[in-house]
Parts: sequence; C-alpha cells; structure tokens
Amino acid sequence: MPKPHDARKEALNDLERKLEALEIKRGPKARYAQGQAFNEGYRLVASLIGGVLGGIGIGWLIDHFAGTGPVGLIGGLLIGSMASIFTAVRASVQMSKKAMEENPHPAASFDEDDD
Repeated sequence: MPKPHDARKEALNDLERKLEALEIKRGPKARYAQGQAFNEGYRLVASLIGGVLGGIGIGWLIDHFAGTGPVGLIGGLLIGSMASIFTAVRASVQMSKKAMEENPHPAASFDEDDD
C-alpha cells in the first residue's frame, strides 16, 4: 500500500513534468517578453522618482546660490513632479499601443449576450 508521502511526491513530480512541458511550449520568447515588461516597469518607476528628485535638486541649487529661500525648492518640486507625470503618462501610452499591436483582440471580460 502506497504511503501518503509517496502520493504527494508523485503529484509533485507530475506537476514538474507539466511545468517543463509548458515552458518548452511557450519557448524563450515568452520569458524574454516578461523580462522586458519588468524592465519597462522599472524604467517607469525610475523616471518618476528621478524627475521628482531632479526637480528638488535643481530647486535647492537655485535657492542656495540665489538665496531665494524655499521658493526654488518648492518650484523645483512642482516642476519635477509635473515632468515625471508627463513622462509616465507618455510611456504608459506607448506601452499600451505596443501591447495592442501584439494582441489586437484581447479576450472579452464580460458576457456579450444582450439579455
């Protein structure tokens, strides 16, 4: 009589075989596309953070050399934030267009029957 531990081990081995078959079926292109999506996401976050920090840095430099107090810092923060948002929206639109070109007919998420 097989032990429960053996049944679990056999089920785990079966799942591993199925996973290997799926990875072979998908091929390296799917793995590359997933890595590329992560890279684009990290680039988007970096541009958001970098824009804000860059604006703060430029505002601080203006305050430091012109002696204008917090006006330059606040202005740099606002300008950096606006530039970051603009860059993020533009990159998101480009990523969305690219995704639509790769998959022009995504699966419908609702029932199309007119009941």
